[in-house]
Amino acid sequence: MAEESIKLVANNKKAYHDYFIEDKYECGLVLHGTEVKSLRMGKCSIKEAYCRIENGEAFVYGMNISPYEKGNIFNKDPLRPRKLLMHKVQIAKLNAQLAEQGYTLMPLQVYFSRGRAKIEIGLAKGKKLYDKRADIAKKDMRREVERDFKLKVH
Repeated sequence: MAEESIKLVANNKKAYHDYFIEDKYECGLVLHGTEVKSLRMGKCSIKEAYCRIENGEAFVYGMNISPYEKGNIFNKDPLRPRKLLMHKVQIAKLNAQLAEQGYTLMPLQVYFSRGRAKIEIGLAKGKKLYDKRADIAKKDMRREVERDFKLKVH
């Protein structure tokens, strides 16, 4: 099978810091004209974004795609809600999981796969402050071990 070309546009590192990501889904994005050109230029932010399921359809809110400079009247509102393309069964499964306490849908990254704009969303559960501290401590420990190992190798 040929190597799948993936071009990353936006990444949401804060989601991994603030949430436990339990499940990931790849979705298509419904975009209009100049939004695709703007995405290809990397002008996208998903830091403030979140996903919601309404009437059996998935939407992403707060995803900022900056207007395309040469787009003039064809540019859409940069913060408008965008529909996600998912199978009905996946949406129903997600809706059932979201009904549980403490779960939310977070966009994790936006990328192009085989020329199509895709968004990876994650089923997430919020972290408590002590969970974040534990993660930071683990990261520091791993960094120190790697530093020690690097010193011994050279």
